[in-house]
Amino acid sequence: MSTRAHLVIACDDRPGIVATVTGFLHRLTANITALDEHATASDGGRFFMRIEVETALMTVEEAELKEAFQREVADQFNMAWRWRAVRHRRKMAILASRADATPLELLWRWRRGELPADLVAVVSNHPDLREAVEDFGVPFHCIPNHRDIRQEAETRMLEILEGTDLLVLARYMQILSGEFLAHRPNQVINIHHSFLPAFAGADPYRQAFETGVKRIGATAHYVTPELDAGPIIEQDVIAVSHRHGVDDLRQLGRDIERRVLAKSVQWHLEDRILVDGNKTVVFV
Repeated sequence: MSTRAHLVIACDDRPGIVATVTGFLHRLTANITALDEHATASDGGRFFMRIEVETALMTVEEAELKEAFQREVADQFNMAWRWRAVRHRRKMAILASRADATPLELLWRWRRGELPADLVAVVSNHPDLREAVEDFGVPFHCIPNHRDIRQEAETRMLEILEGTDLLVLARYMQILSGEFLAHRPNQVINIHHSFLPAFAGADPYRQAFETGVKRIGATAHYVTPELDAGPIIEQDVIAVSHRHGVDDLRQLGRDIERRVLAKSVQWHLEDRILVDGNKTVVFV
């Protein structure tokens, strides 16, 4: 069983933060194996830090450590912080529709151990993916969803998803209500098949084709009530030309979508992402 842990911190920048945090961990005989930090400005900005810690020789239990860190460090710097022992795996669920490329990519990477989470369910508004999902040994739930039955559908979904820490929208072609998202801040990741903020909304590949762009892309972002406007985690692009039609763009984009979403989910599960307003700090 892993004895590693992750500590992530966000606060207003000022002298002494790194020394105070690392000194605290040293006193508890916690061994720092990786440390990343970022300040948004040379003076008066925000400060972000991620630390990987080996806890095998630590002299206190986790609960005592958290209480002491809040009292001795976090209160002093007014920190937002979290400590997570790696052995405490997050519970993840996937929402999908008919398209199979992105959900199957996640399932494959999860089975290979690249996504360190307990995958508890795949929920879809269509039955098409049932056999493929159940071949991975993951429960599949088909819950029809559209504007006229959205409240009923989301109530059923919330029952199934209770206790999950991360929800991944793998080309789920329905809008989630503000009520659904209210209790999941920065816990829902979506893949949008364009290089946001370009071509937000429906059918972005057709929008790209009609605009005549020479690059198409994909964007993984946290979901907020404002459509396709949440904090961006990762993006990538590929070159296209006048010879490519809309279907060509869709085919070319599938590989980018898979890679961008999978990387973003992995980074979230490894505590590498800190949200700063409508931006993210990603330590990779």
